Amino acid sequence: MLTFVGLGLYDERSVTIDGRDAIRGADRVFAEFYTSRLVGTDLDSLERFHDTTIEVRDRAGVERDPEPVLDAAETADVVFLTAGDTMVSTTHTDLRVRAEERGIETRIVHGTTAQTAAGSLTGLQNYRFGKATTLPFEKAHGGDGVPDSVVATIEDNRERDLHTLVYLDIKVDDPHWAESDDTYMTADQAAQLLSVEFPDQLAVVVARAGSPDPLVVADTLANLAARDFGDPLHLLVIPGELHPVEDEALSAITDA
Repeated sequence: MLTFVGLGLYDERSVTIDGRDAIRGADRVFAEFYTSRLVGTDLDSLERFHDTTIEVRDRAGVERDPEPVLDAAETADVVFLTAGDTMVSTTHTDLRVRAEERGIETRIVHGTTAQTAAGSLTGLQNYRFGKATTLPFEKAHGGDGVPDSVVATIEDNRERDLHTLVYLDIKVDDPHWAESDDTYMTADQAAQLLSVEFPDQLAVVVARAGSPDPLVVADTLANLAARDFGDPLHLLVIPGELHPVEDEALSAITDA
């Protein structure tokens, strides 16, 4: 049995009760933290909270060499942990498909996602979010500025009057990324890049979603680029035309 458990957004307490029970009842527990991380905790705290040993796999250990996870799941109850909701990344879908192909029963225990948290924290209506995109560091995509695919996603959503959730780049377990480089893209860095393509565009920063003190700020991209939003993780939302209820909510929540 292979159970995928989403740990939620911030720390060891963000997991659901169902997820906690699955972890404590497992024979072995694996995890990956290269797609996202719980910035409010660390591995030792997770292990103490769940009273278990967690075997962390790097990107290669999940995508290229998943056999230890699958072999264990053939004869034991195995849990695979990720931050957020467990099936947001295609990496995890691939692992589940491999398990099913080997006749291994799989189960999913969902966690809170950054996407739903962004709507909740900003007051923007969830059904008005279009396709999401990820903004990479400039050096990561081999060019300057914002990739054409990111610009196209934002423009397509704006044409349809939809909001765009912009995930910000995270570099963990990447052999091509120097240790001296930033690991987490910040909202001000993202706003600086996007303001070149979208001058005077309204945007909303969501910082530390799921924590006891999340920060939500709305302003133009140019103004957001000049601010410091504190510790990661950060998200950026490019709104479409605001519904009057959204306008009221955003003004009240962010003092925009």
